[in-house]
Amino acid sequence: MLRNTLGLLFVALLALVPAGAQETQPNFVILLADDLGINDLGCFGRKDQNTPNLDRLASEGTRFTQAYAAASVCSPSRASLLTGQNPARLNITTFLPGRLDRASQRVLAASLNSNLPNGVQTIAQLLKPKGYASVAVGKWHLGAKGHEPTDHGFDEYFEGKANPGAESPDGGKGELEHADYAVKFIERNKAKPFFLYLAFDNPHIPLAASGRGIEANAKSFNPTYAAVVESLDVACGRVLKALEDNGLSKNTLVVFASDNGGLHVSEGKDSPPTYNAPSRAGKGYLYEGGIRTPLIIRYPGRLASRVISVPVVLGDLCPTICALAKVPAPSPLDFQDLSTLLFDSKPPASAKPRALFWHQPHYMNQGGKPGGVVREGDWKLIEQYEDGSLELFNIAKDPSEATDLAAAEPARVAAMRGMLEKWRRSVGAEPVKANPNFSRALWENCFVKTDASRLEALPTSEAMRPMLTDWRTAMNNVKVEGPNALIFLESRDAMVKATTLKYEDEPEKDTLGFWINAEDTASWTFQAPKAGEYRVTVLQGCGKGEGGSVVALDTTQGTCEFTVEDTGHFQRFIPCEVGKLRLVAGENTLTVRPVKLAKTAVMDLRRVILEGVE
Repeated sequence: MLRNTLGLLFVALLALVPAGAQETQPNFVILLADDLGINDLGCFGRKDQNTPNLDRLASEGTRFTQAYAAASVCSPSRASLLTGQNPARLNITTFLPGRLDRASQRVLAASLNSNLPNGVQTIAQLLKPKGYASVAVGKWHLGAKGHEPTDHGFDEYFEGKANPGAESPDGGKGELEHADYAVKFIERNKAKPFFLYLAFDNPHIPLAASGRGIEANAKSFNPTYAAVVESLDVACGRVLKALEDNGLSKNTLVVFASDNGGLHVSEGKDSPPTYNAPSRAGKGYLYEGGIRTPLIIRYPGRLASRVISVPVVLGDLCPTICALAKVPAPSPLDFQDLSTLLFDSKPPASAKPRALFWHQPHYMNQGGKPGGVVREGDWKLIEQYEDGSLELFNIAKDPSEATDLAAAEPARVAAMRGMLEKWRRSVGAEPVKANPNFSRALWENCFVKTDASRLEALPTSEAMRPMLTDWRTAMNNVKVEGPNALIFLESRDAMVKATTLKYEDEPEKDTLGFWINAEDTASWTFQAPKAGEYRVTVLQGCGKGEGGSVVALDTTQGTCEFTVEDTGHFQRFIPCEVGKLRLVAGENTLTVRPVKLAKTAVMDLRRVILEGVE
């Protein structure tokens, strides 16, 4: 009898304990800026912009000095952050709907999904079984009606106004209205766990800030941009204060980041907005300025105030949040839980740096070109999809990516390029195709006469605008029909007549190799859109000391010959323009045959490029 009475008393006392008190679920707040550069905050070294609230957040939490977005533009970066999947797997590899094909572009845009795919779970959906309330505030950019946040697991969606006007009480980019809605959400849901995803439209162009704010920042590189960033900081401060006022700070993990790098070129009347030095380039580019992001994480009582220099990606936030909420991580998962890195004072010494990958098969409005990236340790390899060329940088020693070490490190280039190719196949990355309406003249206006990736900042944004006028006009040219014909003959499509030559189809290769018999040939039958003379470029690799073989390329209209270059490794490929050939309109056959075998093997061959001469 006594045992039953005590049992009933325990149950009664348990009923008086607030729900969730036995295992308090943390809240999660993600504050995501739009196009904020890696050094735009005071805590990341900026001296001419005022960001006291975010600087305080950094002083109270962990600041990451090598954080990356999963893409150099908005939509793919946001998709990755919310799902833990790489943009290449999601097939959202540029901003939606993407830049149209133009005659100034050597390759056609890869196909892409127009919205976040159904069945791919977001953080909001993953947290729902634990009773989390969720809201998406501000910019979505992952689909329209039928694919809005509430169609992907969020309980609420408040879009607000992206551009309410420079003198609007909501903020020139709507940031104050967004913050105020977020504050109300916090107050409504303070008694239960919540996930707040606040994606500002600030500081994306067009820039809009009050005259008072611009005047206060008159000595900045770009006074309007500095005022916009300052207002963003005020908006973030309102959200942080709401957490404090409601006694939620200690149990809330707060993340601040940007969806990609800062815009460093002209793309509007008040641009360029910012600069990313010492990082190279900016938004739209696969160089560091385009994919580096400021990242701050605060979790009082759990996370120490410190700086972490280990490379991380915003896609890591999804599995990290899942781990803290004790819910299963998404599957498939392309990123990793950062809990050990965050909460262990000394990560395991045996931990090997993971490889990080990017796939951007598109041209960008800012001048970025199609390419792929792998970073392993301090080394970063960029493959340019236009011609297959490879660049290698040591990020630790050369943060500005000024010195290409590909020729000095051919074995490393070959290994890392193999990693990139294997990864692309594993996630089903969409390849690029030649643009048959390519115009070399228009392309040179965009990418040769001005290499915007190497643009250096002047003392003020205003001083830079005249030097970018012609380049911006060229980039805005929407002409689609070009006088050239551009044809890619890929190694995997070759017809091989050989005893040893073969297409190497290992996951890390896409090459014609084992060319050790001078009688072996490879050929392609293809359609040429017009008759005439074509420039011929071969994408070839050749081992150290193995160069010197003479190779002929034959068509029914003639032959051109070239001598194979030593590239230091058979899998370090370089594009070599080797001559010109005439083609007929319609069906043609091109055959590659050795004329002279100099050493052990002729070469490895990945692609033959035929470009109509204007």
